[in-house]
Amino acid sequence: MSATRLPATRLPAALAPWAGALSALSPELAVALGPLLRGLDQLVGPREPVSDGPGEPDGTGGIGRSGRPEQLLPAEWLLAEEHPDEFLRRFVDRELLYLAPEFRSTVTRGRTVVLVDAGPSQAGAGRLVQLAALLVLHRRAAARGSEMRVGVVGDPPGWWLSAAPADLLPSWLAARRPAEPTVEQVREATAGLDAADRVWLLTSPRLADGLPGLQSGPATAAGGPSGTPRVLATEVARWGPEGATHVTVRLDRTELELPLPAGDIAVRALRGAEFRRNGPTLVPTPADAASTPGRALPVFTTDAPVLLARGRHEGILLATDVRQTEHKHAVVTRAKAHHLNGQVIAAGRTGRRLFALYLHRGRVLRYVSGRQLAGDGEFVVDPALLGLDATVAQVLASRPVLPLLRSGDDLLVPVAGRWRRIAPDGAVTDDGPVGHRAEGPRGFERHREPRLFEQTLQPDALRARHLVHAGGTAAWSEDGKNWTVRSRLGEDRRLSFRENAQVAGLVHDRREPVLITWSPDSRMVRAIRYDGTRTLSGFSGGTAPPAVHPTRPLIAREYSSGQVVVGDATTGRTHHVIGSNE
Repeated sequence: MSATRLPATRLPAALAPWAGALSALSPELAVALGPLLRGLDQLVGPREPVSDGPGEPDGTGGIGRSGRPEQLLPAEWLLAEEHPDEFLRRFVDRELLYLAPEFRSTVTRGRTVVLVDAGPSQAGAGRLVQLAALLVLHRRAAARGSEMRVGVVGDPPGWWLSAAPADLLPSWLAARRPAEPTVEQVREATAGLDAADRVWLLTSPRLADGLPGLQSGPATAAGGPSGTPRVLATEVARWGPEGATHVTVRLDRTELELPLPAGDIAVRALRGAEFRRNGPTLVPTPADAASTPGRALPVFTTDAPVLLARGRHEGILLATDVRQTEHKHAVVTRAKAHHLNGQVIAAGRTGRRLFALYLHRGRVLRYVSGRQLAGDGEFVVDPALLGLDATVAQVLASRPVLPLLRSGDDLLVPVAGRWRRIAPDGAVTDDGPVGHRAEGPRGFERHREPRLFEQTLQPDALRARHLVHAGGTAAWSEDGKNWTVRSRLGEDRRLSFRENAQVAGLVHDRREPVLITWSPDSRMVRAIRYDGTRTLSGFSGGTAPPAVHPTRPLIAREYSSGQVVVGDATTGRTHHVIGSNE
């Protein structure tokens, strides 16, 4: 009998950090592997950190909103002397400015190399542990910005399996070998590796016990002596009526007993029936997250200088014209509230019209503000045709509104990993998949969607792991830190940064490309240029990356109170302070 599928691709909130890694599995298998994944992650974590230590002090790298008293800017001490009450207010509201220290790391970032035992003793329970371990190690390597390679012990050196989970898992599953690997084969597999590589061996206690020489010696970046692996050994601990129920996993001198997925889902996983190659894994947020006061979630969905945000209620869409003003100081601006009779799904400004889609009583309806459309009748769409079930709608309610784009007389909207084309009469057709880079943990990111790039992307950009674009300029990278940028005129730039940061967008300062980065550790926002880095202090400190305009040097950030600030992404100057009672 075929497996029963859940009505939507979803995970429980407890597995939210694993959404990207688990996108290659069915939701059923992802949930079933949860306890095993979390247990292995706790075991592996101390040996496979997602970031290196801060390193040695290396001067200052910008301005921040936290620090020690001696790091306060001189102007803040002057404020304390002249206006002590204002100084105390700024201290309480975390508005004081400090010099942010920089650190120089001397740790070499090596690859994560995983060697798997594909012999008969690893069939069944051992393979399930390997599956979970590959996902754990891949997630940690990606968070650290390094590459992961997977090889089968006994294969010729240099034969690697694809490391992207969607392509890796079927290849790994098919890599079954009739004989058990030997100690000599392990030594051959590790002989040609770099000293900085972090090497892991997934095997049985039999082979692990035969490798005493590989478990001693001083620690290196790889976790042991140069070129030697950390050994993760697995054996069955408990059995039930349907087979193995628990395993003992050993790493160095630490042992953990961990549960295995139930028999039926485990069998389907070992047959490859629960692997998938397409479709993002959507993670529901708590039911009250979407209605939390102050959750504006600002976003630029089109090329128009209009910032869209969610109101306090699901049917309120806030729109603000944020064209740069001639004022020397920030302008306090009121957002225009559009009251829709249902949950706002997508919106976009085209010309003199604001279009939106909203969900009301099991139907998707269209909203138009501005110059009305001539000759169009009632617009009603079945949510199922858009891939919009209750779970997807719940997820979208806690994310920025999706872009709604005009294509002739049709509307285009990306929902649940697919582009949907909606004709004026409400007829819906599938218009192709959303680019895999554009589906992030915080929703759709249009600056990573290849189909929205104005020109033809270079083959290197199409193959790269990371991609962002703005107007006719594209930037791509393999490690997320060293970027190649090519302008619409064919001019190339090389931009790079050292800190553990995400690229939130790409803008231009006149003709020069500028990467906008956000660090989840320090929450600092920076503008990366070829000739230096500027810290955008006024847009730092947020719990999520700022919104960056797709064609203009505009940046927006939401404060905890629901107030939104908009400014210049190259200088950090604030143009607008936006507020609304809605």
